[in-house]
Amino acid sequence: MTKIPHHPIAVVGAGLGGLTLARVLSVHGIEAAVHDLDASPAARTQGGMLDIHEDSGQVALHAAGLHEPFRALIHPGGEATRILDQYAVVHMGEADEGDRGRPEVDRGRLRDLLLGSLPETTVRWGAKVTAARALGDGRHEVTLADGSAFTTDLLVGADGAWSRIRPLVSDAAPAYCGVSFVEVDLFDADTRHPESAAVVGGGMLFALGAGRGFLAHREIDGSLHIYAALRASEGWISTIDFTDTDTAKAAVLDHFADWDKSLRALIADADGPLTPRAIHALPADHRWDRVPGVTLLGDAAHLMSPFAGEGANLAMLDGAELGTALAAHPGDTEAALAAYEQTLFPRSEVSAMLSARGLDICLRDDAPQGLLDLFAQHPHEAG
Repeated sequence: MTKIPHHPIAVVGAGLGGLTLARVLSVHGIEAAVHDLDASPAARTQGGMLDIHEDSGQVALHAAGLHEPFRALIHPGGEATRILDQYAVVHMGEADEGDRGRPEVDRGRLRDLLLGSLPETTVRWGAKVTAARALGDGRHEVTLADGSAFTTDLLVGADGAWSRIRPLVSDAAPAYCGVSFVEVDLFDADTRHPESAAVVGGGMLFALGAGRGFLAHREIDGSLHIYAALRASEGWISTIDFTDTDTAKAAVLDHFADWDKSLRALIADADGPLTPRAIHALPADHRWDRVPGVTLLGDAAHLMSPFAGEGANLAMLDGAELGTALAAHPGDTEAALAAYEQTLFPRSEVSAMLSARGLDICLRDDAPQGLLDLFAQHPHEAG
């Protein structure tokens, strides 16, 4: 009979949070086995730009000993922000003066930085988790899609919105926020899409109206990454055939019929297919009773809408704080988990409430006025 592999610490999910945890543990001489469903690091794109906050994501990078190499990844000018209404009237245009504490970096490059800081054997690629069960005394058995399994003394769910590990500690499930995104790209924008490049500017664009809008940012390679945001029923996405790009563009643009042509072009001129994303969130006050030998981080613990830019930052901070707690409590995993969760829960609740508020502000009936007011009162909360 083949012996099932055992890992003292097993992390499910090689996103930014799981990798930050593994890196901080490695800094303290502690090994972790990270399991990820992707076949390789290059199996899929990692999304667009992230603003890395001074009080969260950057704190995590300091703990990981990676803040200096992180600074080499910063997109100069990426913190510039423009706020427009549906008629393309510019209500605010702020240059990147480098003093807002939220530099922009490419998510994929940041992930590569974390991966490159770990021993090559840390991440097990092509390891999709299908089930996990408690064995008693804080130990768990995890089953993979290929039929294999492993056991662990500490199981960390860093596996995102639809976490397979969350049910071990919580019955909570993500709920639809009432908003859907449609994601597109415009490549080589300055040459091929100069009008769109001018509308977006050098950093982040918010073009907002009642219940809808465009969120966009310029990437390091000169492309534009755009999200059309729309208050819609949960089934709206399923009414559109996104395999037919022209039909999908027409369906989305139908909701922006009275918007300025330069903003409609962000969808009309998109290069490649449109990607729909229904926005979900866990309850803002999501928490769980201490369950021996298992915990969560990132979206698995506190999925929220992206309207405060907190998701990736919190995932990294979660990973760093969990790793630091485990290093500070050698031989007492439960004490480490209790300390970690005591800080995690209230911090997550505040950020989730800010994210929900940001969604309402950006898409309220008098948009973009709410965002303009927020930016005037708290410039570091916007963008």
